Amino acid sequence: MNERDNRPVLITGGCGFIGCNLADRLAHRGERVLVLDNLARAGVRENAQWLKARYGDLVTITVADIREPIPVIDAVREARAVLHLAAQVAVTDSVSDPAADFEINAHGTLNVLEAVRLHNSTAPVVFASTNKVYGRLIEDGEITLSGRRYTPTGPRLADGISENAPLDFYSPYGCSKGTADQYVHDYARVYGLQTVVMRMSCIYGPRQFGTEDQGWIAHFLLSAIRGKPITIYGDGHQVRDALHVSDATAAWLAVLDRIALARGRVFNLGGGSANAVSLRELIDHIAELTGREVTYRFADWRPGDQPWYVTDTRALSTALGWSPQVPFAEGLRSLHAWLDTRFGAAHDSREALA
Repeated sequence: MNERDNRPVLITGGCGFIGCNLADRLAHRGERVLVLDNLARAGVRENAQWLKARYGDLVTITVADIREPIPVIDAVREARAVLHLAAQVAVTDSVSDPAADFEINAHGTLNVLEAVRLHNSTAPVVFASTNKVYGRLIEDGEITLSGRRYTPTGPRLADGISENAPLDFYSPYGCSKGTADQYVHDYARVYGLQTVVMRMSCIYGPRQFGTEDQGWIAHFLLSAIRGKPITIYGDGHQVRDALHVSDATAAWLAVLDRIALARGRVFNLGGGSANAVSLRELIDHIAELTGREVTYRFADWRPGDQPWYVTDTRALSTALGWSPQVPFAEGLRSLHAWLDTRFGAAHDSREALA
């Protein structure tokens, strides 16, 4: 193994949900990991402590913000690859403060790209984009209500949303992530960087501290565990495909390990039609899983809300042989087990006795 191969993999936002799971997978196979995170979001300090407790010096955590070029440059210089996940992730926050959303998601990503271009141009860059770059995607006349979910009325969306779907940024969050998405893609074309864009759908699983604005499956489960009502924005028939974090990290590592095949590509990453679920169906699953009635109320749709989104995963499968391995019911049980251990009645009892 040469000197460059011994360098750490840099994960921006590496104490977040997907980032810390990626760090865990990399460190577990003996690779050094350098995490850059500003530790601003709920749960990330706990994830940082979890990583350090598991791997010690194999994982280095640098507290910094991607809006600050110097620490980004310093981190990029010593990395063999960059997995860029640091972001502002809430549509609601982007609406209330679009300038901050832009600075983090668009300008912050440009800082990462420029650091790689100027100081470590051979390092692969894999970027966490979002299905929100496609906008609302579907008109009311293109969906019909079937049971407790919407389904497309015509054959156009039978296989899900492919990478050929036109971009239509909607909401400041969609605009900032879409801007970053296109910069990452273009830096492969114009500057020859080894970049890959991963447009992700709903990723869920252990170490996810879900909130109303981000991580809706974990948020629904956590609310049920705590006996708190859930607010559904829209009518609850909207559909998402869900992908367990173990499958998501497997896809990211497949891209990283076979960067020669993936460079310059854009991939949609999700669970596909086999793992699609509506919000109302998820509530039914949670009630069955927890044995409790789940209370919920409705509110208006939010900007850019998609009534139906299911990923067409064929491009990633064809390129790298990846496919989802964890069925949704099994994945939901794993998330419930982690959340219940972390936030459930047994945990509350231990806290009271401490």
